[in-house]
Formats: sequence, structure tokens, C-alpha cells
Amino acid sequence: MTCPDLSLPEQHVVVGLGANLGDCVATFRSALAELDSDPRARVLAQSQLYDTAPVGPPQPNFVNAAVRLCWDDSPESLLEALLVIERRHGRDRDREQRWGPRTLDLDLLLFGREAFATERLTLPHPRLLERAFALTPLADVSPELDLGGLLRGLGPLLVGTPWD
Repeated sequence: MTCPDLSLPEQHVVVGLGANLGDCVATFRSALAELDSDPRARVLAQSQLYDTAPVGPPQPNFVNAAVRLCWDDSPESLLEALLVIERRHGRDRDREQRWGPRTLDLDLLLFGREAFATERLTLPHPRLLERAFALTPLADVSPELDLGGLLRGLGPLLVGTPWD
């Protein structure tokens, strides 16, 4: 695998994780192991886990996290890999309620400096800057990112815990 200079923030690929059904931590570990076993991927850093209030209908709190990785293929291929992992962990996007409970949500937040919108994928994630539950874990794995000053000094908006 060929990875770009990983010290450069513009090369950061960040995936957000969320779940509020089942054993969320075990699901995250399994999903990351599956992602890391893909020959195109290498997980480089993972955030703390964050307990967050849901957006949407009444439901249990979410566990949220983020991982930074090296991905040796296109953003679209990473999106497809993430959707496959979600399905393997019980997610059915066609049948679930929008913003409802889920076993696993994997969102591609950043893919380097890529900025575009297609029917299937928008980068950076279109609601990233509105969501503390995504920004806080992102700051854990890529603290040097600026995103217009929003991550600098973000501070602990949520209470995080280690994975172990």
C-alpha cells in the first residue's frame, strides 16, 4: 500500500462511527478490524468514545467515535466499503427511520482536501460543521486540522472515554 505523507493534514481521511443498538463498542471494534483487513486501508488513529444525545426521534443515546486512516483508492470505493461493513453489522438503510436508532453508522467525513457532491457522496460531509458529535472525535484523530478555525480550541464538548 502506498500512503501519502501522513503528517500533512490535507491527506487525512476520516470516518465517523455511530451506534445506539446492541454492544456499540464491540461493533466498532469489529467494523474497524474489518476495515483494517481491507488491503486498501490502514487505520492510523482512533478517537475516544463519546456518549451523545440523539438527533431525531426519541431513542437511546449514541456512542460516537472517529478514525483516521490511509485509503489507497477513491473516495467512492471507500464509501462502498463502509456501506458493506454497515450491512454486515445489521444496518438496513432502506428500512430504517431517518435519524433513527442503528447498529452501525459509518460516515465518510473527510477525504483529504476533496470537495465535491454527487448523488451518493458529498465531501466534506455536508453537515460536519453542525455536529459536535462528529467534530469532537474528529479533533481527537486530526487535532491539527483547522476547518476554518472550528477545530482549533474546540475543547471537550462531550465526555469521552477510551475504547478499553
